[in-house]
This record gives sequence, C-alpha cells and structure tokens, in this order.
Amino acid sequence: MPRSRIYLPKLESPPATIVGHLAQLFPQVSAAAWRDRAARGLVTTGDGIKIREDSPYTYGLTIFYMKEVQSEPAPLETETILFQDDEILAADKPHGMTVTPAGDHVARSMLHRLQERTGLETLVPLHRIDRDTAGLVLFGIRAASRARYHELFAKKAIQREYLAAAHVADVPDQKHWSVENRLGAGTPWFRRQILKEGPINASTEIELIEVREDIGLFRLKPATGKKHQLRVHMASIGFPILGDALYPEMRNQEPSDPPMQLLACRLTFIDPVSGIQREFNSERRLQHALSAD
Repeated sequence: MPRSRIYLPKLESPPATIVGHLAQLFPQVSAAAWRDRAARGLVTTGDGIKIREDSPYTYGLTIFYMKEVQSEPAPLETETILFQDDEILAADKPHGMTVTPAGDHVARSMLHRLQERTGLETLVPLHRIDRDTAGLVLFGIRAASRARYHELFAKKAIQREYLAAAHVADVPDQKHWSVENRLGAGTPWFRRQILKEGPINASTEIELIEVREDIGLFRLKPATGKKHQLRVHMASIGFPILGDALYPEMRNQEPSDPPMQLLACRLTFIDPVSGIQREFNSERRLQHALSAD
C-alpha cells in the first residue's frame, strides 16, 4: 500500500506519544483510528520499526503511515498492465481513477492497485495524467534506474500522443494548431489559466483528424507536461474537450455524464537502460473515437 511520511519536528510542548501527535496533526482521523493503525503495524519508523500506541514522541524521527478510507468503494473499471520488465511497468488507466492516492481515492488509486497486484512496493509513477483522463501511465520499478527514466521526460526524449473529442459546429479550414503560451495558477486554485507575462512553459501540437456530424477527433502531441495543459489548449482554440467540467468555464458534473473525452493513447522512447525502442499503445477507446486507429 502507498505510504505517506511526516517528520517529527522540535515542539515546545510535544505530545506524549507519536500516535497522539498524529491525532493532533490529522484531526479528521480519530485518535482511536490511529491507535488501531498502530496496532495493525501500519505506522512505522523509516527503518521499519513498528510504532506502538505508547511509543514516545521523539524529535527528528521520520514516520511512515498507511492512508485508509473507511468503506472506500471499488473502482468502476480496472487498469490493465500492458508491459512489465525489471525496470518499468506500463499500464492503461480508466477514466475516473487517480494515479496516486488523493482524498478518498486511496485503495482504488492506480498506484495502490498495481502495488497490490504485483507485490512491488518500490513502484513509482514516472509521470501523471489527470483522474479524468484515461490511458497510458509509465511506472518505474527500481530506485537505481528511476532517475534515468525521469530524465526522458525532463529532456523531452519521450513522445506522448493523446486523442480528444470536441464539438465542431462548422468544419474549420485550419486543421493544425501550434499552441505555445505560459500557464499558471487560476481561480479557483486547482484550475490553470494562460498568463500574458513570462516565458513560454507549455507547448502542444494539435491536429484535427476527422469530423463526423458535429464531433471532431483531435490528435494532441504535447512537448511539455503542465497541469491541465491539453484541456486549456483545446479550449483556447475554441474546441473544449467533451465532458470537461473545468474549461473553458466550470460547470456542475452529474453522475450520469460521460467521462471527459481525453485519452493518453501512445508513448514512444528509447529505453535508457536496455537501449530498446519502446512503443506502448492504449487499448482503450473514446466514446467518440470515430474511425481513427
């Protein structure tokens, strides 16, 4: 299970026990729940020593604990493992699943589920996609080689391709867009916005592949990986992604609404450890996939 960690700081009036500190620090989790987690061995020091209910508060310790959500429902769809060797794992994520534990998505997060399936506690995502986005996510397995895969993303040596569907009332003459701008925090804090000042930090190539009736299928190739980049860039050219509840404006999303029509469909790169050319393709399809392969 994914572990969270905290550092025990020097306090003027520290609590008597580590469990007492955790109950103060996270009041949304009852003291009884923290005692129960400790009793089940879910709270440990960095070297794996289990914390007891009466373990004294000790300045300087790093404490690891397991997140839990009571009565957490199972995901509506499951992830698919497409590839695994000694270094990496490529998996196909459904819409609505978080990559890492967040809020009340803990046991149903992709990372936790894959760790449970594979027994690999060292599994770490090498990049992220939104909860609302489906498709490919690459995970690192060995800590010793993880930095070499992270470097692929930092040096833009990995090619990522997405498919998106949007309403197209009138077929435009333009079929290609090169969108470059600066993205920053918006309002509310979880949205992004295009900033007028500062250097460019977000770049996407967008191609309109096909239009059928009033639905267009677009291919997106981001050169950068900013939060909500593709969603903002599609809205900026006048084609917000179907099902997007945040852009161009926020709207209420009903449980019966279809998922956002954005799919991380392809990853290609030269494996920095083996030297092999890797290509992974999502097995998922958008509801509005049209005839695109």
